[in-house]
Amino acid sequence: MKISENPLKKKTILLRSSWQIVNIGDIAHTPGVLTLLEQHLTGIEVILWASDDFSEDALAMLRRRFPGLQVVKGRIGDDGKADNTELQQALDKSIFLLHGSGPLLVAHEDVIAYRKHTGKAFGVFGITYGGYNESNWPEMKQVLSEAAFIYFRDSASLEKAKSDGISCPLMKFGPDGAFAVDVRNDDRALSFMAEHNLEPHGFLCCITRYRYTPFWKVKDVPFNEEKHAVNEAKKEQDHADLRQAIIEVVRQTSLKVLICPEDMTQMELSKEMLVDRMPEDVRSRVVWREHFWLTDEALSVYIRSAGLFGSEMHSPIMCIGNGVPAIVCRWAEQTTKGLMWQDIGLGEWLFDLDKPEDREHVVPAVLGLAMQPEGAKAKALAAQACVKELQQSMALTLLNAIDGLSS
Repeated sequence: MKISENPLKKKTILLRSSWQIVNIGDIAHTPGVLTLLEQHLTGIEVILWASDDFSEDALAMLRRRFPGLQVVKGRIGDDGKADNTELQQALDKSIFLLHGSGPLLVAHEDVIAYRKHTGKAFGVFGITYGGYNESNWPEMKQVLSEAAFIYFRDSASLEKAKSDGISCPLMKFGPDGAFAVDVRNDDRALSFMAEHNLEPHGFLCCITRYRYTPFWKVKDVPFNEEKHAVNEAKKEQDHADLRQAIIEVVRQTSLKVLICPEDMTQMELSKEMLVDRMPEDVRSRVVWREHFWLTDEALSVYIRSAGLFGSEMHSPIMCIGNGVPAIVCRWAEQTTKGLMWQDIGLGEWLFDLDKPEDREHVVPAVLGLAMQPEGAKAKALAAQACVKELQQSMALTLLNAIDGLSS
């Protein structure tokens, strides 16, 4: 149900989000939070403050779902003025800044500048804390302590924030905004499925990744020899169980397996480590997604699948948010974000690939999902209900924080 038909029609908040476009999960944060605000805070005006590299394709996807959305970019200078008129007008008009979900307080510099030069309040929806050594980052701890509220997307982050002495008055576990994403591109999804003979609910999706995303392959950043070495050293271990799960699903069920990407670096990896190593009797029922896609097409495929498994996080989030079963494999390099699966009641679908005792359960868990679809669906729907209740509470907190503020 909607929280309020509150008199917020003249109140405007800035949503600082849209971090990058090389990953459909990073894209998904924004439409997810926009959907929450649309559902629960009727009448509020939201202006999206996006990062500079937010692409026209991603923006077009957002505007198909949110046709009236105003989007601004830019930075606040040392003099307290925005570097463009559109952002300045948005800053002047806003009464509150909401920082969207991410691996940390991604836009901490913008949040600090907003607080310093406008004196207006801010809050945080669904971040991880501690994965980027924020404990030794005094300004990060200080700005988080100044928030009206902070929702951490995994309970381990919440506990670390408390132990580090962050003194925000309201700190709770609150699911990643991407759980609420509902963007669709059914035409592209159905065309892709028809091209590859994928029947609705007749296939599982599988996603794999490197331990460290090799951004140097898709962005203008330096090659990192240390991270590359870790990726190569762990590559076989991190793919062996996923590969075997695909083989067993094909051999023991009637399902196909779609191997698809969450970020732009994964197509080449999945071909090398999964597709090219499939036995002949399996290969004909394995589909490889050769090209990257946007969040709306991916979600339109996921909701027509029998479920998803792999070593990414946000495609499983998008699945559970839409009642689709999803298994998560993780490792320490992914920070604590994967522990959110325990927080929403899906601990049986969470596996640490650095632990042999966890790795031996990956294949049975995937087969269980494939062979017991009704039970898997029920588990996914229970987690979805848990997330929805928590996110409604998050929206109510935001409403309370801005209620009574003047525009």
